[in-house]
Amino acid sequence: MKLKTIFVVMFFLFGSVAMFAQEGGQGGAQGRGQGRGQGRGEARGEGQQRETVVATDKVTPEIPGVVKAGTKIEIVKNGLRGADGGVGMPDGSLLIAANGGLAKVDVNGNVTTLVDNAEQAAGLALDAKGRVFAAQYSKKVSLIYPKDSAETLTDGFEGKPYIRPNDLVVDKKGGIYITDCYQVGAKKEAGDLPQAVYYIAPNSKKVIRVADDINRPNGITLSPDEKILYVNDWDGAYLLTYDVQSDGTLKNRKNFGKYDLKQETDHGFVSGADGLCIDGQSHLYATTPAGVQVFNSKGEHLGNIEAPYDMPPQNCGFAGPDKHYLYVVGRGVVYRIRTLPAGYKGRGK
Repeated sequence: MKLKTIFVVMFFLFGSVAMFAQEGGQGGAQGRGQGRGQGRGEARGEGQQRETVVATDKVTPEIPGVVKAGTKIEIVKNGLRGADGGVGMPDGSLLIAANGGLAKVDVNGNVTTLVDNAEQAAGLALDAKGRVFAAQYSKKVSLIYPKDSAETLTDGFEGKPYIRPNDLVVDKKGGIYITDCYQVGAKKEAGDLPQAVYYIAPNSKKVIRVADDINRPNGITLSPDEKILYVNDWDGAYLLTYDVQSDGTLKNRKNFGKYDLKQETDHGFVSGADGLCIDGQSHLYATTPAGVQVFNSKGEHLGNIEAPYDMPPQNCGFAGPDKHYLYVVGRGVVYRIRTLPAGYKGRGK
């Protein structure tokens, strides 16, 4: 009887441990499924222990004027500790925030580390001088490369720290638009700044709040002529636009394009829209739980390109020969798709 009792106790003990481990793994997967919010810890490589499982036989649907049906989704690199950013370089390579730092991925998938510690960099941007800027979860926006020029541009507004700078884009004048938003699941505390879009004026560190009427501002980019600013609303149903004024301020908020809603929250389905990029013909590409959602210049939703793994992609940008590849990053993976239009060549993203 004693041996039988010991066996039963051990059976339940090991069974409980296994169940706990399984639940922990499921919880991690749920967190990763939250787009650039709760899952963005993985974008920095926190807790990522193994390669994301990716399908190597995925192809695209037909999206008129954007991609031919059956175009292969090419896996460029897997096994990184996180992957975010996605900015095309003149030599065809792609800049990403990965492995805790700033890295360059060439067309063959070779990775070169440019900065070892990018202080929790998420969104990246490139200016006309080839300098790299980052929105950092360490509540800063900084110039991070070249390393000998690195400096913090801003770490707060009106005496208060930012919530969590998320993404950014540099205009032709050198001004920088930034999105600042909560991590998914985080609660607002008294005294917090509003979730907002800010603008750092060219050749200065003067910061202006230019929009605070977005539920959760995330990915951001400009039209090729820089007359329109596009902003992903993670917690809304629409990709938003604003008219850019000569001083960088914004007017005329509009619902530009309606997303396919796949992200479920406690208040219903939302977009979960994360990164955002644009091509030379003003098609918009938003990374979401439905995949990369594509819109034309009129805001019409043209179709979705599903990710080759079971979690939402996180960001995108055009790179490769003549910028004819849409690169998509997230979950430690970099993949690309040959598109009919090239990416906009007048800006890194």
